[in-house]
Amino acid sequence: MQKIIECVPNFSEGRDRRVIDEIASAISSVEGAHLLNIDPGKATNRTVITFAGSPEPVLEAAFRAVKKAMELIDMSKHHGEHPRFGATDVLPLVPVQGISMEETAELARALGKRIGEELSIPVYLYEHAASCPERKNLATVRAGEYEGLQAKLADPAWKPDFGPAVFLPRTGAIAVGARDFLIAYNINLNTTSTRRANAVAFDIREKGRPKREGNPVTGKIVRDEQGNPVMIPGSLRHVKAIGWFIEEYGIAQVSCNLTNIRETPLHIVFEEACSKAEARGMRVTGSEIVGLVPLQSLLEAGKYFLQKQKRSTGVSDEELIRIAVRSLGLNDLYPFRPEEKVIEYLLREKGISLLSDLTVRGFLEETASESPAPGGGSVAALMAAAGASLGMMVANLSAHKPGWDERWEEFSQWAEKAKAVQQELIRLIDEDTRAFNALMEAYRLPKNTEEEAARRTSAIQGAVLHAMEVPLCVMKSGWQALPVVKAMAETGNPNSISDAAVGALALTAGIRGAHLNVKINASSLKDKEKAAQILREAEEIEKQAAEYEKTILEFVRKAIK
Repeated sequence: MQKIIECVPNFSEGRDRRVIDEIASAISSVEGAHLLNIDPGKATNRTVITFAGSPEPVLEAAFRAVKKAMELIDMSKHHGEHPRFGATDVLPLVPVQGISMEETAELARALGKRIGEELSIPVYLYEHAASCPERKNLATVRAGEYEGLQAKLADPAWKPDFGPAVFLPRTGAIAVGARDFLIAYNINLNTTSTRRANAVAFDIREKGRPKREGNPVTGKIVRDEQGNPVMIPGSLRHVKAIGWFIEEYGIAQVSCNLTNIRETPLHIVFEEACSKAEARGMRVTGSEIVGLVPLQSLLEAGKYFLQKQKRSTGVSDEELIRIAVRSLGLNDLYPFRPEEKVIEYLLREKGISLLSDLTVRGFLEETASESPAPGGGSVAALMAAAGASLGMMVANLSAHKPGWDERWEEFSQWAEKAKAVQQELIRLIDEDTRAFNALMEAYRLPKNTEEEAARRTSAIQGAVLHAMEVPLCVMKSGWQALPVVKAMAETGNPNSISDAAVGALALTAGIRGAHLNVKINASSLKDKEKAAQILREAEEIEKQAAEYEKTILEFVRKAIK
């Protein structure tokens, strides 16, 4: 699998388009670094640029961007709403595909070292790349901002990780790190009051607000034995937030960074902000995403709001995104275009795509070409995915059938099960081709010495095992969707009973095809015990699938006589 990382540097310039464009051009000048998004903010005087690709070109593009920003941005003249301490303020790397967080952190350290040594900029490492626990939190690293940077650099405890401990008035310092996907998310309020926006921000952010004696707003701040403010935590973990006024739109916003979207997803932050704003006499009018958003965040939001409406959540990604955009008010300030804001869509547009992203015609023509992959394994996964899709379709038709309103949740659950299988099978379309390519690469390894021959044999055996395991996964996944199409044939919308039957046929065809791919690779595996175990498991799955197919077809044939 190709290693893909994302880089999301924040530059302290959001008003001068010439400067922004020159920095973007420095990134684009590196072949293989795919520029995905440029998001300038006038009030914050800050631009977020997102690009992605294989590690080597991304690191080179990041270095060139930092160098260009150093040349063009004068921090001594910078003013803006957002916290900052450098021309390139923060530069995080994010693992996207085929690379671990540990590997990404090592890349961030290498990049930070190069910036410090070649550009003589003070570099602080943060998040997963941090040199010590005390520097993990970006807010701690950037505390004091640009105005306090000279004193910070003079403090031995805050010696930079790389580069000189010297204050550069034009350039400031830079924080380089590795982190998970972070969503920069602003929630719009029907007020112009920064103080009231801050009140909502303190209500929801993990850090909360300082505890005070007497009056919660004007009272004396309570401090601990070390003199630090005692904090009253907010309601949401992994959320950083402040309130500010955006003159460009004439509104106050709660500006959030969502640092762990698995535990605290986008829609929960929106709903909590709505609740806290209403309690304070305000209303949320919408929201905006700064930079890019992972597809999964919008899909989860769409499902959440459909569940609130008691509607089936087993619908297409496009429909889930439409529901999410409307429900979160992402069109409030300007049109939200998923093709420009969803990272997976932009990667696809830049040519970092998958077989499953091809059109039907494109996939069939690629299969028909003289290239040996995609082959039978990918096609088997595709057939099974088509069967799961038919199960989803019947479940959704049944959930919305007039007169069956009380059964919406039952069918929504069936649709969800089918969609989970469908998505896994779509992934396996590409994984089967990757497994084949990996096997071919292993066979091409040199074998001129005993050491090379041993390494080649080990690589071949690992690739052969993976080439058996992938079609076995296709079989397992396809088998999980058979109960769905059986239930839809027996209890779903009777007008779609034949669709359920075709779904069963497609699933079992995919399972049988995948079984053949398991068998053909088994003879090359030297671990005969492991091969026999996989073959027994595959044989049992096909046997059970055949029984399901027989039962479903018998039921359907009787019903449509």
